[in-house]
Amino acid sequence: MASRVTFIGAGNMAGAIIGGMIDNGHPASDITATSPSDEVLAPLRERFGIHTDTDNVAAVRDADIVVLAVKPQIMRGVCEGMRDTLQRQRPLIISVAAGLTAESLQAWMGGGLPLVRCMPNTPSLVGAGAAGLFATPEVSAEQRDQATALLEAVGLVEWVEEEGLLDAVTAVSGSAPAYFFLMFEAMEEAGVKLGLPAETARRLAMQTALGAARMAQGSEFTPDRLKRNVMSPGGTTERAIEHLEQAGLRQIMADAMEACAARAREMAEELGKR
Repeated sequence: MASRVTFIGAGNMAGAIIGGMIDNGHPASDITATSPSDEVLAPLRERFGIHTDTDNVAAVRDADIVVLAVKPQIMRGVCEGMRDTLQRQRPLIISVAAGLTAESLQAWMGGGLPLVRCMPNTPSLVGAGAAGLFATPEVSAEQRDQATALLEAVGLVEWVEEEGLLDAVTAVSGSAPAYFFLMFEAMEEAGVKLGLPAETARRLAMQTALGAARMAQGSEFTPDRLKRNVMSPGGTTERAIEHLEQAGLRQIMADAMEACAARAREMAEELGKR
Protein backbone atom coordinates (compact mmCIF):
# COMPACT_ATOMS: atom_id res chain seq x y z
CA MET A 1 0.00 0.00 0.00
CA ALA A 2 1.38 3.40 -1.02
CA SER A 3 2.06 6.04 1.60
CA ARG A 4 -0.49 8.82 1.89
CA VAL A 5 1.43 12.02 1.22
CA THR A 6 0.22 15.55 1.93
CA PHE A 7 2.02 18.60 0.56
CA ILE A 8 1.51 21.74 2.61
CA GLY A 9 2.03 24.29 -0.10
CA ALA A 10 1.39 23.97 -3.83
CA GLY A 11 4.21 25.93 -5.44
CA ASN A 12 6.71 24.90 -8.10
CA MET A 13 8.76 22.57 -5.90
CA ALA A 14 5.69 20.74 -4.63
CA GLY A 15 4.40 20.41 -8.18
CA ALA A 16 7.75 19.04 -9.38
CA ILE A 17 7.89 16.40 -6.66
CA ILE A 18 4.26 15.42 -7.19
CA GLY A 19 4.88 15.00 -10.91
CA GLY A 20 7.96 12.89 -10.28
CA MET A 21 6.13 10.70 -7.78
CA ILE A 22 3.30 10.01 -10.20
CA ASP A 23 5.74 9.30 -13.03
CA ASN A 24 7.35 6.74 -10.72
CA GLY A 25 4.04 5.01 -10.07
CA HIS A 26 2.77 6.61 -6.86
CA PRO A 27 -1.05 6.68 -7.02
CA ALA A 28 -2.47 10.16 -7.45
CA SER A 29 -5.30 9.12 -5.12
CA ASP A 30 -2.78 8.94 -2.24
CA ILE A 31 -1.46 12.49 -2.77
CA THR A 32 -2.99 15.70 -1.39
CA ALA A 33 -1.82 19.29 -1.78
CA THR A 34 -3.00 22.32 0.16
CA SER A 35 -3.09 26.06 -0.34
CA PRO A 36 -5.29 28.86 0.99
CA SER A 37 -6.35 29.52 -2.61
CA ASP A 38 -8.23 27.01 -4.75
CA GLU A 39 -7.02 28.96 -7.80
CA VAL A 40 -3.50 27.79 -6.94
CA LEU A 41 -4.66 24.21 -6.39
CA ALA A 42 -6.81 23.84 -9.50
CA PRO A 43 -3.89 23.40 -11.98
CA LEU A 44 -2.35 20.63 -9.85
CA ARG A 45 -5.71 18.92 -9.44
CA GLU A 46 -6.42 19.06 -13.16
CA ARG A 47 -2.93 18.05 -14.27
CA PHE A 48 -2.27 15.20 -11.87
CA GLY A 49 -5.68 14.13 -10.55
CA ILE A 50 -4.58 14.49 -6.93
CA HIS A 51 -6.70 15.56 -3.98
CA THR A 52 -6.54 19.20 -2.92
CA ASP A 53 -7.70 21.05 0.18
CA THR A 54 -7.65 24.58 1.55
CA ASP A 55 -7.66 23.21 5.12
CA ASN A 56 -4.21 22.07 6.28
CA VAL A 57 -5.49 20.32 9.39
CA ALA A 58 -7.98 18.23 7.44
CA ALA A 59 -5.35 17.36 4.86
CA VAL A 60 -2.80 15.99 7.35
CA ARG A 61 -5.31 14.09 9.49
CA ASP A 62 -4.67 10.75 7.73
CA ALA A 63 -1.25 11.43 6.18
CA ASP A 64 1.73 9.09 6.50
CA ILE A 65 4.10 11.75 5.15
CA VAL A 66 3.70 15.53 5.34
CA VAL A 67 5.89 17.66 3.07
CA LEU A 68 6.30 21.23 4.30
CA ALA A 69 6.66 23.30 1.12
CA VAL A 70 5.57 26.80 2.12
CA LYS A 71 7.73 29.93 2.29
CA PRO A 72 10.02 30.01 5.35
CA GLN A 73 8.54 33.33 6.45
CA ILE A 74 5.11 31.79 7.06
CA MET A 75 6.24 28.35 8.23
CA ARG A 76 5.84 29.02 11.96
CA GLY A 77 2.16 29.90 11.70
CA VAL A 78 1.49 26.96 9.38
CA CYS A 79 3.21 24.48 11.71
CA GLU A 80 1.60 25.81 14.86
CA GLY A 81 -1.81 25.59 13.21
CA MET A 82 -1.30 21.86 12.57
CA ARG A 83 0.50 21.04 15.83
CA ASP A 84 -2.21 19.11 17.65
CA THR A 85 -3.11 17.00 14.63
CA LEU A 86 0.52 16.26 13.81
CA GLN A 87 1.17 15.17 17.39
CA ARG A 88 -1.77 12.76 17.23
CA GLN A 89 -0.99 11.43 13.75
CA ARG A 90 2.85 11.50 14.05
CA PRO A 91 3.60 11.32 10.31
CA LEU A 92 7.03 11.63 8.78
CA ILE A 93 7.67 15.34 8.23
CA ILE A 94 9.82 16.42 5.28
CA SER A 95 10.72 20.10 5.11
CA VAL A 96 11.96 21.56 1.82
CA ALA A 97 12.10 25.08 3.27
CA ALA A 98 15.53 26.66 3.21
CA GLY A 99 17.04 28.06 6.38
CA LEU A 100 14.71 26.56 8.97
CA THR A 101 16.46 24.30 11.48
CA ALA A 102 15.06 21.08 12.86
CA GLU A 103 15.04 22.70 16.30
CA SER A 104 12.77 25.52 15.13
CA LEU A 105 10.46 23.22 13.18
CA GLN A 106 10.15 20.78 16.08
CA ALA A 107 9.38 23.62 18.51
CA TRP A 108 6.58 24.90 16.26
CA MET A 109 5.10 21.41 15.80
CA GLY A 110 5.28 20.36 19.44
CA GLY A 111 8.51 18.33 19.29
CA GLY A 112 9.47 14.69 19.00
CA LEU A 113 8.26 14.13 15.44
CA PRO A 114 10.24 12.19 12.81
CA LEU A 115 11.63 15.04 10.72
CA VAL A 116 13.75 15.16 7.57
CA ARG A 117 15.20 18.44 6.37
CA CYS A 118 15.80 18.62 2.63
CA MET A 119 17.86 21.14 0.67
CA PRO A 120 16.71 20.71 -2.96
CA ASN A 121 17.60 22.85 -5.96
CA THR A 122 15.69 24.30 -8.89
CA PRO A 123 16.68 21.68 -11.51
CA SER A 124 14.26 19.47 -9.58
CA LEU A 125 11.65 21.26 -11.69
CA VAL A 126 12.95 19.37 -14.74
CA GLY A 127 13.66 16.08 -12.95
CA ALA A 128 17.41 16.74 -12.68
CA GLY A 129 17.66 17.97 -9.11
CA ALA A 130 20.24 17.37 -6.41
CA ALA A 131 19.11 17.29 -2.78
CA GLY A 132 20.86 16.96 0.56
CA LEU A 133 18.84 15.31 3.35
CA PHE A 134 19.26 15.24 7.13
CA ALA A 135 17.16 13.11 9.52
CA THR A 136 16.47 13.68 13.19
CA PRO A 137 16.90 10.69 15.56
CA GLU A 138 13.14 10.01 15.51
CA VAL A 139 13.28 9.00 11.82
CA SER A 140 13.27 5.22 11.31
CA ALA A 141 15.22 3.36 8.64
CA GLU A 142 11.96 2.77 6.78
CA GLN A 143 11.14 6.47 6.88
CA ARG A 144 14.61 7.35 5.56
CA ASP A 145 13.88 5.03 2.64
CA GLN A 146 10.53 6.74 2.11
CA ALA A 147 12.16 10.18 2.06
CA THR A 148 14.82 8.94 -0.35
CA ALA A 149 12.21 7.53 -2.73
CA LEU A 150 10.14 10.71 -2.60
CA LEU A 151 13.06 13.04 -3.41
CA GLU A 152 14.67 10.68 -5.92
CA ALA A 153 11.54 11.23 -7.99
CA VAL A 154 13.11 14.54 -9.07
CA GLY A 155 16.84 13.78 -8.99
CA LEU A 156 19.86 12.76 -6.94
CA VAL A 157 19.65 12.35 -3.15
CA GLU A 158 22.60 12.51 -0.73
CA TRP A 159 22.23 12.11 3.04
CA VAL A 160 24.34 14.06 5.56
CA GLU A 161 24.66 12.97 9.17
CA GLU A 162 25.12 16.46 10.65
CA GLU A 163 22.48 19.14 10.17
CA GLY A 164 25.11 21.86 9.86
CA LEU A 165 26.35 20.21 6.66
CA LEU A 166 23.15 21.32 4.92
CA ASP A 167 24.78 24.76 4.74
CA ALA A 168 27.56 23.16 2.71
CA VAL A 169 24.94 21.42 0.56
CA THR A 170 23.38 24.84 -0.07
CA ALA A 171 26.74 26.09 -1.32
CA VAL A 172 27.55 23.01 -3.43
CA SER A 173 24.14 22.34 -5.01
CA GLY A 174 21.27 24.37 -3.56
CA SER A 175 22.48 27.74 -4.86
CA ALA A 176 24.86 26.33 -7.46
CA PRO A 177 22.58 26.34 -10.52
CA ALA A 178 23.02 30.11 -10.52
CA TYR A 179 26.82 29.68 -10.66
CA PHE A 180 26.45 27.79 -13.91
CA PHE A 181 23.93 30.29 -15.29
CA LEU A 182 26.54 33.01 -14.62
CA MET A 183 29.12 30.90 -16.46
CA PHE A 184 26.74 30.60 -19.42
CA GLU A 185 26.33 34.39 -19.43
CA ALA A 186 30.08 34.93 -19.37
CA MET A 187 30.75 32.36 -22.10
CA GLU A 188 28.02 33.82 -24.30
CA GLU A 189 29.45 37.33 -23.91
CA ALA A 190 32.97 36.08 -24.68
CA GLY A 191 31.68 34.13 -27.69
CA VAL A 192 30.05 37.27 -29.07
CA LYS A 193 33.34 39.17 -28.69
CA LEU A 194 34.99 36.38 -30.67
CA GLY A 195 32.45 36.86 -33.46
CA LEU A 196 29.72 34.28 -32.79
CA PRO A 197 26.00 35.16 -32.77
CA ALA A 198 24.72 35.28 -29.18
CA GLU A 199 22.24 32.42 -29.69
CA THR A 200 24.92 30.20 -31.20
CA ALA A 201 27.34 30.86 -28.35
CA ARG A 202 24.61 30.22 -25.77
CA ARG A 203 23.50 26.93 -27.29
CA LEU A 204 27.07 25.68 -27.65
CA ALA A 205 27.91 26.58 -24.03
CA MET A 206 24.80 24.93 -22.60
CA GLN A 207 25.17 21.74 -24.65
CA THR A 208 28.83 21.51 -23.69
CA ALA A 209 27.97 21.83 -19.99
CA LEU A 210 25.33 19.10 -20.36
CA GLY A 211 27.77 16.83 -22.15
CA ALA A 212 30.55 17.44 -19.63
CA ALA A 213 28.23 16.62 -16.72
CA ARG A 214 27.07 13.41 -18.39
CA MET A 215 30.66 12.38 -19.10
CA ALA A 216 31.68 13.05 -15.51
CA GLN A 217 28.71 11.17 -14.05
CA GLY A 218 29.31 8.16 -16.25
CA SER A 219 33.08 8.01 -15.82
CA GLU A 220 35.27 6.18 -13.33
CA PHE A 221 37.78 9.04 -13.55
CA THR A 222 37.99 12.11 -11.30
CA PRO A 223 37.20 15.58 -12.70
CA ASP A 224 40.94 16.33 -12.62
CA ARG A 225 41.70 13.30 -14.80
CA LEU A 226 38.87 14.12 -17.19
CA LYS A 227 40.18 17.67 -17.46
CA ARG A 228 43.68 16.42 -18.28
CA ASN A 229 42.29 14.03 -20.88
CA VAL A 230 41.04 17.07 -22.82
CA MET A 231 44.30 18.99 -22.48
CA SER A 232 46.93 18.34 -25.15
CA PRO A 233 50.41 19.63 -24.27
CA GLY A 234 50.81 23.08 -25.73
CA GLY A 235 47.24 23.05 -27.03
CA THR A 236 44.25 25.35 -26.84
CA THR A 237 42.60 23.77 -23.79
CA GLU A 238 45.83 23.84 -21.79
CA ARG A 239 46.21 27.55 -22.54
CA ALA A 240 42.65 28.28 -21.39
CA ILE A 241 42.96 26.21 -18.19
CA GLU A 242 46.28 27.84 -17.31
CA HIS A 243 44.64 31.24 -17.65
CA LEU A 244 41.71 30.24 -15.41
CA GLU A 245 44.08 28.88 -12.76
CA GLN A 246 46.29 31.98 -12.85
CA ALA A 247 43.19 34.18 -12.57
CA GLY A 248 42.33 32.45 -9.28
CA LEU A 249 39.20 30.55 -10.30
CA ARG A 250 39.58 28.02 -7.46
CA GLN A 251 39.82 30.71 -4.78
CA ILE A 252 36.95 32.67 -6.31
CA MET A 253 34.74 29.58 -6.11
CA ALA A 254 35.87 28.79 -2.56
CA ASP A 255 35.14 32.34 -1.40
CA ALA A 256 31.75 32.43 -3.12
CA MET A 257 30.68 29.10 -1.62
CA GLU A 258 31.84 30.09 1.87
CA ALA A 259 29.79 33.31 1.54
CA CYS A 260 26.79 31.21 0.48
CA ALA A 261 27.15 28.85 3.46
CA ALA A 262 27.62 31.75 5.85
CA ARG A 263 24.44 33.39 4.60
CA ALA A 264 22.58 30.10 5.06
CA ARG A 265 23.69 30.08 8.71
CA GLU A 266 22.59 33.69 9.15
CA MET A 267 19.18 32.99 7.62
CA ALA A 268 18.64 30.07 9.99
CA GLU A 269 19.20 32.39 12.95
CA GLU A 270 16.96 35.10 11.51
CA LEU A 271 14.10 32.80 10.54
CA GLY A 272 14.22 30.83 13.78
CA LYS A 273 13.41 33.98 15.74
CA ARG A 274 10.18 34.69 13.84
